[in-house]
Parts: sequence; C-alpha cells; structure tokens
Amino acid sequence: MAEIEMADVFAAGRRGRRGSLHAYRVRGLGRSAVVLWIGGEGDELDQVLALPGADRCQVPAFRTVRQARVYVSRRGWRLATAEANTLELTRVQHWLEDPVRRRVPSGAVLEAWNFVEDLARGLGEVHRLPQQSAVHNSAYEKLFGGECAAWTPAEQRAVLELITAGVELWNSCPVIVKPPSSVVLFDSGRGVPRGL
Repeated sequence: MAEIEMADVFAAGRRGRRGSLHAYRVRGLGRSAVVLWIGGEGDELDQVLALPGADRCQVPAFRTVRQARVYVSRRGWRLATAEANTLELTRVQHWLEDPVRRRVPSGAVLEAWNFVEDLARGLGEVHRLPQQSAVHNSAYEKLFGGECAAWTPAEQRAVLELITAGVELWNSCPVIVKPPSSVVLFDSGRGVPRGL
C-alpha cells in the first residue's frame, strides 16, 4: 500500500499524518472532478486532501485521473491504486429533488455520506454538516445494511439534511483546478510558508 507523509497538509489540523492516497472521481450536477482521498491509518479518520489557501483550505481538483497521478508523482507521492472509484453524485442529487417519490439509490447515498464527511474533515469544516446523533447512526446502519426502506421519518429527515448540506459543501468549497505540483514547506506548526 502506498503511504504518504502529509506534513504539508493542514486539513483539519492533521499535520504529519500518514495514510494511503487514492484518486476519487465525483460526478455531480453542479460540479464534477477527480479529487485525492487519504485513507486514515489505525484510528485516524479518512479525509479528502485539502491544501491551505488564503482564507480557507482548498481541494485540488483534476479533470482526469492521469492529471491527478502526475500531480501526485511530482510531489513525490504515489497513488495506492491505478484505478479511481467513482461517486455518482448525480443519482443522489436526483433523489434529493423528490425523495418521497424516488427510490433511494442506497449505494450512491452511502458513498455520498462517507464522501461529504471526509470532505468536511479535509476542509476543516465539519461544522457545515449537521451534528450527528443516534438517529444518524441508526439511519447509517440501515443504509449500510441495504435497509433504507426501514428508515423512520426522523431517520429519513436526518439523512436528507446531512446529504443536502454535504452536496452544498461540495458545490461551494474552494478548489484549485490542476494545482501546481511544487511542494511548499511550512514553518513548524504555524502554517506559515517558508519557501520551496
């Protein structure tokens, strides 16, 4: 498994974390891109790669997996696999437009739930998602088990609220399209660039 040292990634304050790096394609109605996803090691949580920006963290976004692979390679990292998984966010967005009449695309909703949590963590913006409770946990377990038809009204509301907020986060988060591949070093712990 390819591992990277994320010393220059300040997303969610996780300096120095290690994990496997993956290209992940997100196809949505408002925004589609290939992003980089970091699989957490041990008890560390997964997150979408985000780099420090002027005001907020920014997600490197690519049109193709090849562009992402070149970016990663030039930074001295490696992708864990040559392939990229795809989140069909469009299916989720169509469901969100009329959740009463449309069947829940359970696999896509489960992937979207995981993605928006990882995105929020990477951006350091978990506050933009609803705080999760026992209702969310129960809804997630049913979704994971393919039993979303058994959601209570409260569970369905919780899922709709979370996924809607997550889609909004994805569509509005700052991105860097085809970011430069140079590595910037940061002063110890203060997040201040100190040169190339």
